Amino acid sequence: MTKLLKAGVVGSGVFGGYHARKYAEMDGIELVGIYDLHPERCFDMANQYGAEAYGDLDDLLKVADIITVATPATTHARLALQCLAAGKPVYVEKPLATTLEDADRLIQAAAKAGLVLACGHQERVVSQAMGLLDIPEKPLRLEAVRKGTPSPRSQDVSVVLDLMIHDIDLALALTDAEPFTVEAEGTPDEITAEASFEDGFTAVFTASRIAQARERTMRIVYPSGVLEIDFVTREFRNSTPFALNEAFTDTPAGRDPLGTSVQGFVNAVLGKSPRPVVTGEEAARALDLALAVEQAAGF
Repeated sequence: MTKLLKAGVVGSGVFGGYHARKYAEMDGIELVGIYDLHPERCFDMANQYGAEAYGDLDDLLKVADIITVATPATTHARLALQCLAAGKPVYVEKPLATTLEDADRLIQAAAKAGLVLACGHQERVVSQAMGLLDIPEKPLRLEAVRKGTPSPRSQDVSVVLDLMIHDIDLALALTDAEPFTVEAEGTPDEITAEASFEDGFTAVFTASRIAQARERTMRIVYPSGVLEIDFVTREFRNSTPFALNEAFTDTPAGRDPLGTSVQGFVNAVLGKSPRPVVTGEEAARALDLALAVEQAAGF
């Protein structure tokens, strides 16, 4: 019989619950435990998915083979480093860390121990399902808008690390060039930024978490045409010669990007895939640009 891979989740908040459910439903995986400093919430979630509740991370690390860290962003690096030090492959919800120094520590620790380090930029899964990352032309310009209504979650970081970093990661997935100038204006809750890249590519990002209505759009200009996507209504306008999969929401990845991302992590751990969907190095690259946006905005 194939040995079940034992999974643990660090964090019993909203995203911890998402990850616990994915592991509980996944073939070949046994969700063995959840760790959190809030005992009642942790117990309720563990009980819901047939796992054990832990108040000490070291105790969870003794029984788990793989770990997801889904806690407030400012705690990601510390907890993930503890997991890597215990020899556990780690999937870290975005952002990977809140400083480049911590991101580098995670990458180096994983590399030294030969462990998989993945980051939860699930929008990369959606883009792959759409076929966006398969377009053979390099884009000239990207304009991304990501707005959400007020929420008590993720208040330990700015909207740049909370929301904008999704679109930053997608922009970086579309070009190998490095940004050389970054301009930004706004507040920690609402901001617009523009990054110019060495190959002439320009990316403009607008993000808000205090909007009156949810908005999620992207406009990408290519040499051969323009692609406009409304991710809320799932509508496309495409004047390029490259067809996208407009029925991407009917694909497994389109229906369940988080599950696809977690499965990619598991496959990398098991050696079934050479890498997870988003590596630690890619997540650090997105963090680098996100922090440059914050610095340009003056916070």
